[in-house]
Formats: sequence, C-alpha cells, structure tokens
Amino acid sequence: MKFRKDINGLRAIAVIAVVLFHFNSSWMPGGFAGVDVFFVISGFLMTGIIFRGIEQENLSILKFYVARANRIIPALALLCLVLIVSGWFYLGPLEYKLLGKHAASSVSFLSNFAYWTEAGYFDEASHEKWLLHTWSLSVEWQFYIIYPLILVAMRKFLSIKTMKPILIVATVLGFILCVIASYKWPSASYYLLPTRAWEMMIGGVAYLYPLRLQENRKKLVEWTGLALVIGSYFLISAENAWPGYLALFPVVGSFLIIQAQRNDSIITSNIVFQKIGAWSYSIYLWHWPFVVIIYKFSPPEYYTYLGITVSVLLGFLSYKYVEKIKFQNDFGNICNYLKCKPLYIAIICMIVGTTLYATNGVNLNIRQGASSEQAKFLDYYTLAHKNLDESYWLKCNTYTSLDEKGTYDTDPICVEKNGDGGVFLWGDSHAEALSFGLRTMLKSQKIPFYQKTSAGCRASLSETKLQSGIFKEACDHSNKLAIESIEKINPAIIVIAQANGHEEQDWIEIANRISSISSAKIILVGPVSQWRPSLPKVMIKPKHWNNNENMISDKGLDLDVIKTDKLMSARVGNNSYEYISLISRLCIKDEINDYYCRVRTNNNDLLQVDYGHLSESGSLFIVNEILADRILDLYGK
Repeated sequence: MKFRKDINGLRAIAVIAVVLFHFNSSWMPGGFAGVDVFFVISGFLMTGIIFRGIEQENLSILKFYVARANRIIPALALLCLVLIVSGWFYLGPLEYKLLGKHAASSVSFLSNFAYWTEAGYFDEASHEKWLLHTWSLSVEWQFYIIYPLILVAMRKFLSIKTMKPILIVATVLGFILCVIASYKWPSASYYLLPTRAWEMMIGGVAYLYPLRLQENRKKLVEWTGLALVIGSYFLISAENAWPGYLALFPVVGSFLIIQAQRNDSIITSNIVFQKIGAWSYSIYLWHWPFVVIIYKFSPPEYYTYLGITVSVLLGFLSYKYVEKIKFQNDFGNICNYLKCKPLYIAIICMIVGTTLYATNGVNLNIRQGASSEQAKFLDYYTLAHKNLDESYWLKCNTYTSLDEKGTYDTDPICVEKNGDGGVFLWGDSHAEALSFGLRTMLKSQKIPFYQKTSAGCRASLSETKLQSGIFKEACDHSNKLAIESIEKINPAIIVIAQANGHEEQDWIEIANRISSISSAKIILVGPVSQWRPSLPKVMIKPKHWNNNENMISDKGLDLDVIKTDKLMSARVGNNSYEYISLISRLCIKDEINDYYCRVRTNNNDLLQVDYGHLSESGSLFIVNEILADRILDLYGK
C-alpha cells in the first residue's frame, strides 16, 4: 500500500489535540477526541492489511498479530519499565502497587478493564495514574485480535462482495449501541471495545469504499473533514457524554480526510506534521507521565510548556531508537512464533508489574520510596480515606447501597424520625464529610440527626444532569427521598453542603419548596478549601514538609472554590436560606494576593484526607469552630 502522507498528517492532528488537552484542557476542551481519530486511522490500515491478505489468499493471522506486537509492545514496555524503576525511588507503597497493576494490565492490553473498574476518565483521581492513557492501546489491541478472526470466519461462508456491506451495517449498529450505552453506562462506554469498535470499522469502510473524486472536490471533502475534526476539539468537552452521538464529528471528519486522499495537502503533508505524525505513537506514550508530574506537584506554569517539549523530544528518541528496531514477524511455522522477542518483553514486564502488586508495592525498608517518612505519611492518609464509612455514615449513601447491594434502600436510621425537630444533612460526599462533626456535637445536645446523601449528588429538586447510569439513578432517588423525608420529619434545621458549584444552583427555588412542606431553617454550607492533587501530597513538598504549618500558600490550592465562595458571599441577602462561608474562616489573602489556607486541625491532624474530603478531626474542627454556634443559635440552644 502506498504511503499516505495525509493519514500520517492526520495522526499529527490527533496527537497534538490529545497532548494539548491533557496538559491544559482549557486550550482544547475536546482534545480527547484525538483518540477517536486514531481509532479511525487504525481501522482503515488494519482493514487494508486483512482484506488484501484475504483477497490474495495469503493472510496469516499469527503474522498479523506479531506485526502488531512488534509495532506496539517495545515502546510501551520501555515506558512501563522506566516508570517502574523511577517508582522504586519515589513512589510510596500504595501508589507503587497500583503502578505495578497498571503496568501488567497495559502490556497485556487489559488496562481499559482496569481503569473502567477504578474511576471515570475525567475524574480527578485519574490524573494520578501513570499509565491511564494506555487504555486506548488495549482497546485497539482487542480489536486487532477479534476483527481478523471474524473476517476470516465470514470469508469461509461469504464472498468478499457480500462481506463489504455487512461491515457498513455492523458500523451503523455499533454506532447505535455506542449512543445508547454512553448515556446508560458512561464509564464502560468510554473504556470498552463494544462502544468503540464502530469508530475503527468506519475506517474499514473508508478502505473498502474509496471515493473517486475530481481534484477540485477532494479539497472540499478534506476541508469539510478538517472542520469537523478541529471543530470537535473546541466545541466538545468533558461535560459531554462520550463517545455518544457527538463522536460522529471527529469520526466522520477523519473518514472524509481519508477519503479525500490528498497526499499533497499543505495541512496534512507539511514537513512538521509529517514528523509529528511519524513520532505520534511515542509522543502519545511519553506525554502522560509528565501530565501526572505537573498535576501532582503543581509547578509554575512554564513547566507545562517544558513538559510538552520533553514529550516531543522523547517521542522522537523512542521512534528513532525503539520503534524502528526491526523485529522478525514471519517465522515460517507455528512453533517458531515462540521466538517473537516482543512477546518475552511483555511477559517480563507483566511479571515485574504483578510482583509489585503482589508485594504491596515492595513495602520494605530496602526500597527508598517505601521507607521514607513521606511515603508512610501518604499511606496513613490513604488508609484514613478508606476507613471513613462510619464517620461519613455511608450507610446513608444511596450510591453505595445501589452499587454494592443493588438496592436504593439505605439504613432506616438515616431518615427514621426519632423525636421532634432535629438537624437534617443533605447533599453529596462533602455533606457526608460533615456528618461526624455534626453527630458528635448534636449528640451532646441531645438533638436528633438525620442524613440523606449520595456520592457526587448535589441537592436538587429536579433530575440530575449527571450522565445516565447508576450515579444518576442513585442521585435522583436520593434527592427525591430527601424531600419526602424532610416533609415527614419536619426538622428544625436543614444543612446542605456540596463539593463545589454552589453558584450554579437555584437555592431560592429549593428553599421555597422546603418552606412549602416544612418549617425548617436552611443553612447552606460553602465549599471547603481544596487541593490538587490532594492535601497530603501538597504537604510532602519540601517547602511544607516538617514545617508543621497550620496555614500554607501553595500552587495546589484550587482557586475555583475560592471563586465559588466569593460569588455566593456577594449575593444579595435572602432570608429563605443562610449561607455560611467556610473559606472566609479557613483562608486569608496576603498583600500580594496569595491565599494562605488552613491545613491542620487543633490536634495537628490534616484537615482533609484527599483533595477536599474532611478527616474525622477535620469534620470536628469545621463543625465546632465554624458551624456549631450558628446551628445551636438557630435551634434555640
């Protein structure tokens, strides 16, 4: 097949988008769609290899697999091993253990399943996973395994002429599945092959049905495709259900660029895009660890540009010295295929990764990353985060119940009336973070306490705008039950809290609804100060470590919640609810406009166990120092 400069240039357009999105999503909010462009390209190239082999009756599936392994595994394994060696010195046991799991799943091309079960792609926690980006390689490899087997099986019963339209039908059906599943099972749809296969199959359709266009129309088709692809990078964002129907824009755009067949295009065939396109796989591999480093340590902004530059440099070096190694891919007979060197490279990497996981991140004093005081400090707070069930009263969390037990039913104690008046806690996990402090304080005053919460679920009167699936089901049920319970219990005070975005809610509408069913007074609690990637990880930075500071200034402070608090505090007073600012009590601004925020409680424990969820002592601190007096005042105590 003749080398396609346009396709190589399209690779550059895809990888540039992904890299820019990952380093700073505001630069290109939909840059993650570059992965979808890669999928279309892969489908086109793989379909060409397979159908030419079928037509010439010389297709060897084993040879096909080995060629893919030779192309993908060496550079990927090198990245995994570099991270593993670096992690020996710098990562704590729990993070090192997770790296081992992810390295093993990456080289075995199962990482998409691992990440699917752990968190959503756009979640904050995902930015701490060193190999998160390998999920797309796993999806491609799974497609490489299944696709030729299906086509070869079809060929035994069907002519090639019949097979071609079947691929079109399969592509359409795959797209329909993708649209439905993206709203019903958002995380699975993002990571798993069934909802991504159509993107690769449409690339196959482009190969099987090439358009024969006049030269003047080729440019129109190409520019239409470029408009769709580049437009998707700016008009789509992480807020959209993905891949979903919006994936049509980058996918169809890529399809049109391929169909235009403009090998002399100034856009795709220029020397810069040709070089970046050639290095694109290795650039893609190496850029993400630098994204993680920047996220974890919040260095000055120029480090972002340095990270991009180093990613491109390492991409070039990896392409030149690793990707261009010529491994044998035709071994004559089946037994000789056991001589495939990349197979053993992958096995070694899997063994090392599995060993790290099995040994809990080599949690021994011989390893520098495990024996340091900083590592033990992080482990303490990681474990503290996992042991908050009782403190947060997760027995009242609808999402937890639905996820673990398959039922909406939570512990009856959460909303079962046990006296007159009382305090009712409503909101998401950040409301739950106040539970321990509130219960402790109210118990001493013999005031009843109630709680209706669900993870990621803001208090609302209408159906949530969350993507479909279990989160939406849990949230909608939780909010409905909260309103019903408030009407039944008629508490004296309702405390509402959430992570952020307070300014986006119509609190007057919520207050009016509550006033129609209850005489309760409403306290809206503002956001707590929040940190990236987490408060414990901010505190192990050299400038904070061992300083025993109660208040710190750091680039890791999330200024968005500061903005939220300012907007809420500036709203004209309305006696239907009362807003209590936590930020005003936790943070101060110095003469050069740097914020200093409280990070420790009175007993020297950290206020939060992660980016913003309160520790037990943090919950006691916030309630006792900020909320208690006002709550008891309103209660008449």
